[in-house]
Amino acid sequence: MTVDDPHQRAGAEALHRLGGDLAARRASPSGVYLWGPVGRGKTWLMDRFLETVPVPARRHHFHGFFTALHAHAHRLGSIDDAVDAAVGDARVLCFDEFHVHDIGDGMLVARAVRTLLGRGVALVATSNYPPSGLLPNPLFHHLFEPTIVLLERRMEVVEVGGPIDRRRTAAPAPDGGFGSGEFLSPGVLDLPEPGERRTLRPSGRALPALAVRGGVVWFDFADLCCAPTAPADYLAVLRDHREWIVTGVPPLREVDPDALRRFGNVVDVLCDAGVRLTVCATVARADFATSVPAEPDVDRLLSRLALLREPARAWIQDSQTL
Repeated sequence: MTVDDPHQRAGAEALHRLGGDLAARRASPSGVYLWGPVGRGKTWLMDRFLETVPVPARRHHFHGFFTALHAHAHRLGSIDDAVDAAVGDARVLCFDEFHVHDIGDGMLVARAVRTLLGRGVALVATSNYPPSGLLPNPLFHHLFEPTIVLLERRMEVVEVGGPIDRRRTAAPAPDGGFGSGEFLSPGVLDLPEPGERRTLRPSGRALPALAVRGGVVWFDFADLCCAPTAPADYLAVLRDHREWIVTGVPPLREVDPDALRRFGNVVDVLCDAGVRLTVCATVARADFATSVPAEPDVDRLLSRLALLREPARAWIQDSQTL
């Protein structure tokens, strides 16, 4: 793997070494943990590695893997069996957006990591956090420290930095995909009629939608993010609805931490799945993200929202589905 960006070179070289270990069928191949600020090309490096890796490999977004792991564990009754079901014949497992904030998730991550490494599965992870920054809550961080030590011992940890968030300078996406969506100012788009409201039950619990029009689903921000929804809900909905509209999104400084985390999870899931998103805010874009704490998860949310364009209105006015 060759790259032109010097800030990505160390990551590319680490992945090249891992590919060599796998090709030589070494019994305990190292893993690679790429971390750094948003938009620096960590996912791009991992995807290029996957194109050339000489053994069976699987790629998962972090949310998707652990949603599937929960489902397998419920069905099979064992975390170890659930890991086996999720991994299949893969010798390499790649995780995009590796992060741990919740102690319950942290204990599941710890068990899964130990099981995977114990089976000789090579791990590749991208993250906005170094291993030592995972589960940062000081009340629980010490419980995750043994897993941090394991990650640092068994994986080559490489920072991928540089001054430029590439998403903020990306060209508009072609037809389809997350980046072909739009960020709309207040009043641009009329709300659906009240009679169009639907109640979805993606994971068994009620999730109100303002409208469902073919493959398009329309949510109000409060219904989607201020209620106790989870990535499993978003993943279930996007199986049938490949275009989302979220309206009534307030300025982020007014959003409580739980709702902000859920909105970030929504954007993470849709971006990874290549689902077109239109965000209808309650304020102009220039005022949308002012005075928001600069934390890694918020930075990732803003970086991905930067892919949404402010734009030609034709697709909304003329679309058959809208």
